[in-house]
Amino acid sequence: MGSVEGLTVDEDGRIFIGGAELPQYLDLRRANRHGLITGATGTGKTVTLQVFAEGFSNAGVPVFVTDIKGDLSGIATQGEPRDFLAARAAAIGMAHYAHDRFPAVPLDLFGDQGHPVRATVSEMGPLLLARLMNLTDAQEGALNIAFRIADEQGMLLLDLKDLQAMLAHIAENASVLTTRYGNVSKATVGAIQRRLLVLEQQGGDRFFGEPAFEIGDLMRTTRDGRGYVSILAADRLMQSPRLYATFLLWLLSELFEALPEVGDPERPKLVFFFDEAHLLFDEAPDALVDKVEQVVRLIRSKGVGVYFVTQNPLDVPDAVSAQLGNRIQHALRAYTPREQKAVRAAAETFRPNPAFKTVDVIGALEVGEALVSTLDGKGVPSMVQRTLIRPPAARLGPLSPSERRGLIDNSPLAGHYDTPVDRDSAFEMLQQRAAAALTEKPPAEAGGIGDFLGSIFGTGAGRSRPLTAGQRVARDVTRTVANRIAGQVAANVGRSIAGSMGSSIGRALVRGVLGSMLRR
Repeated sequence: MGSVEGLTVDEDGRIFIGGAELPQYLDLRRANRHGLITGATGTGKTVTLQVFAEGFSNAGVPVFVTDIKGDLSGIATQGEPRDFLAARAAAIGMAHYAHDRFPAVPLDLFGDQGHPVRATVSEMGPLLLARLMNLTDAQEGALNIAFRIADEQGMLLLDLKDLQAMLAHIAENASVLTTRYGNVSKATVGAIQRRLLVLEQQGGDRFFGEPAFEIGDLMRTTRDGRGYVSILAADRLMQSPRLYATFLLWLLSELFEALPEVGDPERPKLVFFFDEAHLLFDEAPDALVDKVEQVVRLIRSKGVGVYFVTQNPLDVPDAVSAQLGNRIQHALRAYTPREQKAVRAAAETFRPNPAFKTVDVIGALEVGEALVSTLDGKGVPSMVQRTLIRPPAARLGPLSPSERRGLIDNSPLAGHYDTPVDRDSAFEMLQQRAAAALTEKPPAEAGGIGDFLGSIFGTGAGRSRPLTAGQRVARDVTRTVANRIAGQVAANVGRSIAGSMGSSIGRALVRGVLGSMLRR
């Protein structure tokens, strides 16, 4: 191969990936046609991901990546001279290999290693929450009822306590609500409440709330035109695989719903790397896989490229895999029948090269080597080439704690999301109504949310015991809301969800393709 410049992006708008016989590039005009990076552990997927992120950043394209092992945080720091990197640059003919650093924003759902990332319960929506908690059909139905009533009554579900209070209200007033919404048993609601406790213990209480993360903050560029690389610390998050997968699904759906149609731009508006992609599809129902396929298929016209990173190409369903035009295949080991099937499946996704047999080369690739096929300017897959991936310009390895702290303090998001906000929402509104009801009419019967939760979680709040002041408030919350709902059933028939909320809330609760709330 002849000499190539050391730039990550050439004058024709192509990202330099690597080379051997021929230099390999990714055309920015086709980068929104999505991609797949696969290979066994230790074959070089993370370095390839970093090379792509550096190239997109230099091209002015913002990038979102999940950092499973912590290694990708080093992209914010200039690389250091290493013999094996220099040798690789010489092997692929890079004339001016130089080290560099890239603008980065650290993010963390738990707020420990980056800026907190939060979403409200209303924004997440019932479909993704049901997936997150692995609910049955009956439980998902009850959850949908909770969202429907909250939407119609203009009560935002911002955090977990809002949803817990709404579910308790539904269980207490099941007989009143049945004629309109269908049967809801206390046992069903109790099962959901227990799942919510587990979610809270996994850190869900830190993720759900406000200030909610704004999608526009993923699409920042520097003054000199380089794209910011948003790095989500996912080492701890990976301990809760469903939370990890559901968060990324929510983020993808938010992008899909919020961004305008742009067709095929000269370069993407944003590139989204989904590492450990198998977690998205493990045990996912067909309906959810269909929704993901729909989002992936349509989001490219909004200028977003989605790149799945996983070990086995079979981890990605065929309907989704068919949408991925740019492919990087690192080595796969084929000792078992399933592994051999994966190798054959990977080979069949490439345009054949008469110079070698693809299925044989996949198992013989060295660390840092990959089979590469990208879309050309006309959208046609290039002939597969055996490629040595270019060395990254930034550091290979994680930031130190002090370096990460400095990155957080000097980030463009510093101070925006660091302090949680707990404004009036469903929980507070129900409390206020209950307090108002207490001043109008003394309670005539025992019972309420406190008893119901006590019977589920064993807190000892039984109906045979005197009620505390807090339990009386909880009981009257549900009665007041139930009476109001019963009195307004006829008036509400025929009204839209958004219309029923009136002007008291600044945005309509309209559900998107994955059940998330559309912001207006």
